[in-house]
Amino acid sequence: MTAEVIDKQAVAASFSRAATTYDQVAELQRSVGTNLLERLPKDLQAERLVDLGCGTGYFTRALNARFQQPVLGLDIAEGMLRYARSQGPASCAWVTADAEALPLRSDSQQLLFSSLALQWCPDLGQALREAHRVLQSGGHMVFNTLVDGTLQELRDAWQAVDGYVHVNRFMPLAQLQQILASAGFTHWSCEVETHVLHYPQLSALTHELKALGAHNLNAGRPGGLTGRARLRALTSAYESFRQSAGLPATYQVAQIILHKGHQA
Repeated sequence: MTAEVIDKQAVAASFSRAATTYDQVAELQRSVGTNLLERLPKDLQAERLVDLGCGTGYFTRALNARFQQPVLGLDIAEGMLRYARSQGPASCAWVTADAEALPLRSDSQQLLFSSLALQWCPDLGQALREAHRVLQSGGHMVFNTLVDGTLQELRDAWQAVDGYVHVNRFMPLAQLQQILASAGFTHWSCEVETHVLHYPQLSALTHELKALGAHNLNAGRPGGLTGRARLRALTSAYESFRQSAGLPATYQVAQIILHKGHQA
């Protein structure tokens, strides 16, 4: 997503509201986060590590189990942190924080993990500069993010209905790669996974997006309720994408590993 279409306060409020429903519908989120965990070097050891954009703490707990170390969970959404804290473990800490201004000392962390959070940053480059600052030499940042092509079916269906922005915009892959290349890390890799989910009807998709807190957060979105006529038109337009498995929703997920090499 781009800076002019992201409102951090709206993002924080939306995800805070979704804290108690998120895990019920977050199958894709768990899948791509698990894939990210599996991309970590098998011999990686870390004693000081952060789950950036930790949400409900699902992967904070997974990191705690893997490394047998306390994990610091950071998130901009206070509601998510309250929920995460209630799930434990007691050895983890939870702090409200903005990825673009991390409340961490320079050269203090060995691993930063972030799953499907940084697409909500107005300035991804600044978030990566902060990550580079707080990582020790030899440290890793691993994160995934949504890129352009995500929810393309929903975007195309809305385009057939009106000219408003109804679907979150995500960064083109080439732009993401440029940002990664200029972030100051010694080595980096970026691979894109395509995930296609299927739904029996459109309402199942839209209810899921709302439960995740990930429904439309763009500036320029239409105010007020969506009228019945527009919903009927949208439903009709989306039906053109129907497959034997149901209505498809495509997610393009970039899986990224960044390494801050040892200084000479």
